[in-house]
Amino acid sequence: MSLHALIDAGRGWDAEYASGLSNHLPMALTALAALGADEARLQQFAAGYSTRLRPAPAREEWPAGDPWAGRLGDVAAWPAYRSLFGQWLQYESVDAVLAQALPQLMPGVGAAAFHGLIRVAAALRAGHADELADALAYWACRWLDLGQHQAAGRVADPARLLARLPAAATSGGLIFERMRAAAAQPGFNAVVAQWKPGEQAEQGLARLARLAARIHAASGGFTALHLVTSAHAMRLLLPFVDEPLPALRSYWRAFAAAVAASGAADGALPDPRPWDELVAAALAQADDHVIKLVDACREEQQAHGGDCDWQRAATRALAGA
Repeated sequence: MSLHALIDAGRGWDAEYASGLSNHLPMALTALAALGADEARLQQFAAGYSTRLRPAPAREEWPAGDPWAGRLGDVAAWPAYRSLFGQWLQYESVDAVLAQALPQLMPGVGAAAFHGLIRVAAALRAGHADELADALAYWACRWLDLGQHQAAGRVADPARLLARLPAAATSGGLIFERMRAAAAQPGFNAVVAQWKPGEQAEQGLARLARLAARIHAASGGFTALHLVTSAHAMRLLLPFVDEPLPALRSYWRAFAAAVAASGAADGALPDPRPWDELVAAALAQADDHVIKLVDACREEQQAHGGDCDWQRAATRALAGA
């Protein structure tokens, strides 16, 4: 079966499984395809991964006249949001829908530990409009309010600010719950407000993307892994936002909250393996997070060039798989 056919079949599964864990099937399949997996490998992965999933709830109609952002953060709204975004994409282009939806979704970009963002970017890469509707619906229903801060920063290096963040108040729960606790800590706002991303959002995002790779390469932390994949997703979606700097500031806030929540300790940087070895190892993986991480690292290194930060991050992820 082709990537599109497998994504079609996978739309019968719920957006989450177990106790709030995100369904990674469409994201992982898209990453595998980008890494060069053939149809047999895609089908094999889908068959194995699907055993953990549960059937999707019945669709619900979005009430006529209700503002689409009225149920942001309501996890029970996914069936209705699926209908809303599906209809929206039938009447308007992908570009038009993203241009309208992303400015309201970005303040909640940490939704489900960035998985709303990541799933939307994966659907865009796959060119699958129905999956894009489901992904936007997931971001909307898991929209995460981490507060806001005034943009008056003077510090260009985000790593300097991350070192000053107060530690999260709790180490338990899901990643997004720890992110929310971290963002509520006294002193968090004062630190994150000091970042100066620059006049071009793309430059600020590139700094965060490289920093994410370094953090994961040094720590191998599971939360840090999501910084890498989310930075990749942000790069794909930022061109659809008319005012990218506010979107980047929202992402920075969630990024910082994730770092504070991670508790990851730095270790020795691994020697980077060649990309052909990394890709081959990722293609043989059953771990959806590792597959997505290696794909994101390769894409980011191709986009940004430079040193081996992303190669080291991919090497670290595969060493722990």
